Formats: sequence, C-alpha cells, structure tokens
Amino acid sequence: MNIADYKGVWVFAEQRDGELQKVALELLGKGRAIADKLGVKLTALLVGGEGMEDVTRELIAFGADEVIYAHNPLLKHFTTDGYTKVICELANEKKPEIILVGASFIGRDLGPRVAARLSTGLTADCTGLETEDGTNHLLMTRPAFGGNLMATIICADHRPQMATVRPGVFAKLAKDENRTGDVQAIAMDVKESDIRTKTEEVVKLAKTVADITEAEFIVSGGRGVGAKENFALLEELADVLEGSIGGSRAAIDNAWIDKAYQVGQTGKTVRPKIYIAIGISGAIQHLAGMQDSDFIIAINKDESAPIMQIADVALVGDFKKVVPELIAQIKEAKN
Repeated sequence: MNIADYKGVWVFAEQRDGELQKVALELLGKGRAIADKLGVKLTALLVGGEGMEDVTRELIAFGADEVIYAHNPLLKHFTTDGYTKVICELANEKKPEIILVGASFIGRDLGPRVAARLSTGLTADCTGLETEDGTNHLLMTRPAFGGNLMATIICADHRPQMATVRPGVFAKLAKDENRTGDVQAIAMDVKESDIRTKTEEVVKLAKTVADITEAEFIVSGGRGVGAKENFALLEELADVLEGSIGGSRAAIDNAWIDKAYQVGQTGKTVRPKIYIAIGISGAIQHLAGMQDSDFIIAINKDESAPIMQIADVALVGDFKKVVPELIAQIKEAKN
C-alpha cells in the first residue's frame, strides 16, 4: 500500500429515516479543522435510500466541501452487509486518508467491519483527534485500562486511518446556508443477495432513558450523594430545569442510576449550557467528560475538591439543604 495515494478526510454521515444524527455534525466540525490543516477536502459520506437531497444540502451547510451520496432502495435501513459493501467499494476507489465514524450503535458495528475489509486499523471510542506535524499521521486518543490512562494511537503503515468517536466530544460548526459544495449522487449496485439479513419491519420504541449528550441542563451526582434514594432530589431539580440527571462512575458502580447517565471517560462526554455537579469530587476521568460545559456549578461539602476549582460557581454546603432552595427559587423565577 502506497500511503501517498490516499488523500482527503471522510466523515460517515449517519442518518436514520433521513434525519442526520448529531454525532455526524460534530464530526464534520472536527473533520473541517483536520482537513484545513492537511490542505485537503472534507467529504461527507451519506449512505441511504432515495430522496435525501435535503440531507446533502445540510451536510454542506455544516462544513463539508463535498457529499458522496451513495443510494439504493436496499440501503434505506441500515444493514451491516449493505453499508460495509458500499463504503468499502467507494473507499477502495477514491482512497481517503482518514475516515471518521460516530461511536453510536451503528458506528460501533460498522467501523470494525469496514476497517477489517480495508485491511487497516481502527481506534475505537476516541475522545481526541489531532494530526502529527511532519508526518500528517492522525493522532487518535482514547481512554485505556478502565479510564486510568489516555492512549494516543497512530496507524502509520496503512490507509485509510479510521476512528470511531464518542458523541458529544466535539462541537458542531454553526450552520451556514450560504456554503456551497459538490454533491456526487451515486446509484450503488447492491442486490438482495449481498445482504444476509432482511428488515421486515421497523418498530420505534419510546425511550426510557434520555440521551444526556442532547441535554442543555444536567444535574449530576457522585459518591457524596450517599444513596440511591437521594437521587430523587437531583431528579426533581433536573425536571424543574427541563434537563437530565447524570452521574459519576461512583454513582453508577453503586447502582444508584443507570449506566446510560454516566459522565466521564468511561461514560459519555457532555457539553450542556449548565452542568450542576453535586457530591462529585472531580477526578480527572470525570472532568474529561464535562469540562467543556458552558457553565459549571459545583455543590460539595469539601471546598478543596478538584471540581470546586474548575467550577464557575462553587457552593460549599450540604446538598440536601442547597438543592431544595435552588428548586424553590427556580420555580419562583419561572412563575
């Protein structure tokens, strides 16, 4: 493999029923910065059924130089076989040097399969991406050993360089309706025999667990909350704010809240407008998942806790007294 033949940054534009997923727009934001540094094009790779022209325009508005729209009626719903075949055929033909995929349920299924078929490496669940000066290698950073250290990985000898990236890690660019770009609509040759599974019916289930990466307000609890029943107070505050609860690893390990609400290196990366940390000491693993929040409020009995040092507002006290007062004042302000 001659790695000099590979140019350009691709972002897999994950969509469901014609609606772009947030992580795809976040990756376009980071991909834009990487492509500009390397002096190459940023391409959004959109795979799906017919009639997604509006989605291609949205991808350009959020930073793509061009969109490759690979379509076929059999690609309307995601299948590992169908999407892998299409992406690998296009990658072998056009030779991108970098492919970024969101670490969603679909991305975690698709990324490894594509990488294996392209005989390249994949760094999964990345929380950081940069390029190395001089070599232009992609520096892919991810937690290792249970989040106790950060590993930076390169794929020096093979192309494309591939990474799946956690939702919420990067910020999407502001939408610019005036941006222009090229759209290559390609009718892909996909047959039913290429896909070993068949989608008989799509049934949408009501979410019982919120996606905290979408929340503008997060009320997060840690070991200092003390017990599962005490999270009811945090949930009440989150409800008043029309936000979501969250938790540190200690809260999840003690089974006080569901793993889906975990914030940190081994959980989710969030960037809400307001992050309220209650009874959280602020270990580096937790800070990595929320330090880009617009505004941080910390409530803790220990004034020297690390979380208190990075908070915009640090309240020293018992959360059982502070939180009810917060709830009362927010309700009064709303009224």
